Amino acid sequence: MIRPKALLLDFGGVIVETAKRPSWAAELAAEVHTMLARTGFDGLTAADVESDIRAGARADKYWKDSTSRQFAPEEMTHRRFWAEFVATDWPEQARTLVSVEATPLCRRMGELRSDRKLRTGMEELLNACLRNGVVPAVVSNALCGAVHRDYLAGSGLDHLVAAQVYSDEVGVRKPNPEMIRLACRALGVDPAETWYVGDNYDRDVICGARAEVGATVLMVSASTDKIPYPVRQRPQATVEDPRALLSLLEETWT
Repeated sequence: MIRPKALLLDFGGVIVETAKRPSWAAELAAEVHTMLARTGFDGLTAADVESDIRAGARADKYWKDSTSRQFAPEEMTHRRFWAEFVATDWPEQARTLVSVEATPLCRRMGELRSDRKLRTGMEELLNACLRNGVVPAVVSNALCGAVHRDYLAGSGLDHLVAAQVYSDEVGVRKPNPEMIRLACRALGVDPAETWYVGDNYDRDVICGARAEVGATVLMVSASTDKIPYPVRQRPQATVEDPRALLSLLEETWT
């Protein structure tokens, strides 16, 4: 394990633990239904909207699993998600409205869909990195990275990371190695001088291997064992939590 110049961290599963909110789709559907009603449109019930939001989210999950088999997948646009995955069979007025409002709707979806809790030891890890000359950054797939930015700012952690790279903002998604390369170019380091830390094999471990980082570290989360298909790549190390990652880093500092 090399002594890294930068530590690149996934967001969900690494920086935070996430838990789905059962009521998210109903709450989002109520807001979308109200938005449609303000335009005078009454062709869909709130239940219709909720059903299609849930169907779109499920289809998006299957799509994401399939893109992990590609070498350099592109990210879903906000407009495509709402126009083609949710509102495909809606009347033109309703479909157009959610298409033009797609970005704020994706942001709202991200806010409602999950509760987030900072993983124990994460702030300690980030501060220790900065004290020892290791630059932390975030590299994460996201339907709406603005939600992650808001969380870090609200938690007071945004000043502890030098860069944040989110797939919806850059147009590509892991395991596309360009995600890691973008972060490295922003930090002025070579991928071989970094560690990349993620919680999934089919997105994170493969991405680290393709980008040829100095080390890929798998941090175990609730989703780690939910592998859609076998992958051959393996991490250089596996840790249980941020404190175990810090211990691994400290070995390279001494």
